Amino acid sequence: MYTNGDIFVGEVIGTAILILFGAGVCAAVTLHHSKAKGAGWVVIAFGWGMGVLAGAYTAAPLSGGHLNPAVTVGSAIAGGTPWSKVPLYVLAQMIGAAVGAVLAWALYYAQFAANAERATAQPTLGIFSTGPEIRKPAANLVTEVIATAGLVLPLLCFGQNKGIGIGQVPGAQAGVYGSGINVLLVALLVVGIGLSLGGPTGYAINPARDLGPRLVHAVLPIPNKGSSDWGYAWIPVAGPLLGAVLSGLVFRLAF
Repeated sequence: MYTNGDIFVGEVIGTAILILFGAGVCAAVTLHHSKAKGAGWVVIAFGWGMGVLAGAYTAAPLSGGHLNPAVTVGSAIAGGTPWSKVPLYVLAQMIGAAVGAVLAWALYYAQFAANAERATAQPTLGIFSTGPEIRKPAANLVTEVIATAGLVLPLLCFGQNKGIGIGQVPGAQAGVYGSGINVLLVALLVVGIGLSLGGPTGYAINPARDLGPRLVHAVLPIPNKGSSDWGYAWIPVAGPLLGAVLSGLVFRLAF
């Protein structure tokens, strides 16, 4: 069983890496004077997938590499993560997400400044957090529920490979992936979710990934940064958590 200290350190570092890569690729594609300006959605999807790969592999020995409150809640419902550890995981994930967002801002600091000087400057919130293409709260919520179930349920099932259940990996501590190679599979799964399911809302599928960077966007001194859109902020939190609950229940019933 992971210690509280290891969980905290692992989830902070791993989630910070995830957001550094994810917000970083969004900044690269969005901001003026970036060599990746205009590279498009496929690049963004792969950037987030590689963020999952780097963050989860880094955190896995310490905490299991959840990096996502939805993954933690889904695992707890499925019986793999003790409920007593859930608040610690979520707190560490929120802190890590905020740290990663600050690092991405610092890395692209000059580009943020140059972007604000352009008459055609893009809004910066999309670098940090998600937003819908069509603002229909009910539809946006359903999108996030389904997309998150498309992440959490397969992730829970990966631990069933070769008859190995969640938290029963021989010679290893309890985790959500079942084996090291499954971290790579989850990274590719996230790429697939981005390409197939991410169009309507930007696929938050992770409350910490959206809320932590949104808070950072609200407080950072970004020139002409615009609104942090708090009216939408509940959807990328509630939707993924509902999707996680649904996934955990389906896993318990079916597997």
